[in-house]
Amino acid sequence: MITAVDTSVLLDVFADSPFGAVSRDALREALGRGSLMACDVVWAEVAAHFPKTEAAEEAIRTTQIQFAPIDASVALAAGEAWRAHRGRGGRRERIVADFLIGAHASLRADRLLTRDRGFYRTYFTRLRVIDPSES
Repeated sequence: MITAVDTSVLLDVFADSPFGAVSRDALREALGRGSLMACDVVWAEVAAHFPKTEAAEEAIRTTQIQFAPIDASVALAAGEAWRAHRGRGGRRERIVADFLIGAHASLRADRLLTRDRGFYRTYFTRLRVIDPSES
């Protein structure tokens, strides 16, 4: 089983958030069921929270998350979801990066580990969404 990991879960773990323990446990559980992956958008968002790139690389490496870049089919699916969002009157506060993460998980993984469940469940209805804060 492949579990895609969203930025929110990783920042829970790396930034010592109130959800840190449940997110850490959810990562362990998912790794026990298969592999973990994250797209380039997640890696970039996580890296921005570290003072140096090397520190971000080391932190991500400890999670055993595999880097899985976005390809053309994912980008096109994200654009389609973004268009649907804007067509429904969705505001621009929801950025394209979120749609890239959702489309990537939907097309490349069996499920997505995230605390931003409402958004992903709305626009990626076939994606199984796991929220560690619900456990």
